[in-house]
Amino acid sequence: MSSITLLALDTSTEFCSVAVYRHDPASGAPAFVAERHLDTGPVSSTHILPAARDVLREAGLTLADCDAIAFGAGPGSFTGLRTACGVAQGLAFGAGLPVVPVGTLVACAEAARASRVGTQRVLVALDARMNEAYWADYVWDDATGDWREVQAPSLDAAEQVRAPDAEFVIAGNAVTAFGERLQASVQAQAVLADAMPRARHVAELAARAFARGEAIPADQAMPVYIRNKVAQTTAEREAIKQAGAQASGKGAS
Repeated sequence: MSSITLLALDTSTEFCSVAVYRHDPASGAPAFVAERHLDTGPVSSTHILPAARDVLREAGLTLADCDAIAFGAGPGSFTGLRTACGVAQGLAFGAGLPVVPVGTLVACAEAARASRVGTQRVLVALDARMNEAYWADYVWDDATGDWREVQAPSLDAAEQVRAPDAEFVIAGNAVTAFGERLQASVQAQAVLADAMPRARHVAELAARAFARGEAIPADQAMPVYIRNKVAQTTAEREAIKQAGAQASGKGAS
């Protein structure tokens, strides 16, 4: 991989995570990462640009020094995904840079491998709220030096998350959220609940994707939504209310 500099953003969870990644293989030095990983709750949008400014200043760089902007594309918080995608697009347009969307679940697999050296198989399961989990299954491919998708990102009840048929670790906060309902966790070699999406891992994945020529124009960037519906319309709420009233009337008669 040739020299690369990236600004990476992730707001798919309650954290606002921003990093500058710079790697020059010819130097023999490890990749440099300046990062801000802030627990901001639902207000990442007010922190992401100041955090980007801070990490660029810490790295002694400007946006013009970057080769691309990476962002955590999803799945995750709907508002958070829109924030990261929109900011990535805006900065990329302004600087004339491409963008690199990165899946948040594979970013968890990257985090798991970073925290547990030698990890080869990772089942990722994140709390998706509404009594469901986002999950996927990845295996490390030594030949390509990257992750291979065994099970594409899915949205299911915790009980439906399937354990791999080989030794694995489980990453993500679904174990904390669902406990024994996430039955796959019982079979895992290790539970890495803190292996969550963050900008440094988004950047590492994006650097490899960029080297493969997978950067895209800013106007093509889109969040990845698995759950397409998070709320009922007014009409649907009224229909449910009426159905409930009718059912109550029948029960009383």
